[in-house]
Amino acid sequence: MNSITGQKLADLQIRDPFVLPVPSEQAYYLFGSTDANIWSGPGTGFNCYRSSDLVTWDGPLPAFRPDKSFASYAEFWAPEVHVFRGKYYMFATFKAPGALRGTYVLAAERAEGPYTRWSPGPVTPKNWQCLDGTLHIDDSGVPWLVYCHEWVQVHDGAMYAQRLASDLRHTLGPPVFLFSSSEAPWSCPLQRREPTPFPVYVTDGPYLRRQPDGQLMMLWSAMGAAGYAMGVAHSASGTVLGPWEQEPEALWPSDGGHGMIFETFAGGPFLTLHQPNRTPDERAVLLPLDAATLDRGIKHQ
Repeated sequence: MNSITGQKLADLQIRDPFVLPVPSEQAYYLFGSTDANIWSGPGTGFNCYRSSDLVTWDGPLPAFRPDKSFASYAEFWAPEVHVFRGKYYMFATFKAPGALRGTYVLAAERAEGPYTRWSPGPVTPKNWQCLDGTLHIDDSGVPWLVYCHEWVQVHDGAMYAQRLASDLRHTLGPPVFLFSSSEAPWSCPLQRREPTPFPVYVTDGPYLRRQPDGQLMMLWSAMGAAGYAMGVAHSASGTVLGPWEQEPEALWPSDGGHGMIFETFAGGPFLTLHQPNRTPDERAVLLPLDAATLDRGIKHQ
């Protein structure tokens, strides 16, 4: 696959976008679910794209390609890259043959990779159907994994947190329940072709951010009244353990979600998410943010 320079976001099919600024390069790296069909068949890998201005992007760069340890794995979803103690760590969702979906940790020496297996197996519970694990470092420097326990197993999708070992290879202690999808006033039951005896609710894409005022907030996605949507929750204690209070209205209410927030080199936060939510048309959206936007939602779609 040849790398192309000067591409616009409208040119790039990508779900679950995640932007990593690298100050030493004055460059931004865009990661995401980049297989042409992420829903079935063996996974191809994850591509990333590099930009100095958030307008034009160079790539694809092969951030991850499966080696023998990932033979026959499928559903390569939602890679996030975090810098921790001088190393780059990718948290991504995979489905191993004969196993349940879960989040694994990969590692690399450079932002663009190549990433290789770091955790021996999933860092989410092996007997749980999970996805979209993200890294949160608390005020004491302790790493936490925040992830979704999927609706396909528990019907009302739930958010959990679990401490990570200092080397990020495995978790410590039991999962801690944070909230269920149905607790958010904007979250609606998933409309399914097959009738179910009870409603089911989705949880996707948690991302935690410490706000300038010290408040800990979480972006996360579910189904809203107008399709895939993204909302905001705030921790009343200021810690990952909550309790988590849900904003009554979705931040992004229609046909888009699975977002995160990053800081530009010029200062000031940007939001990225994918829209629309249908394959193969999903594209990354970038929007400048302020505190008021996070409170009132984004109304201009």
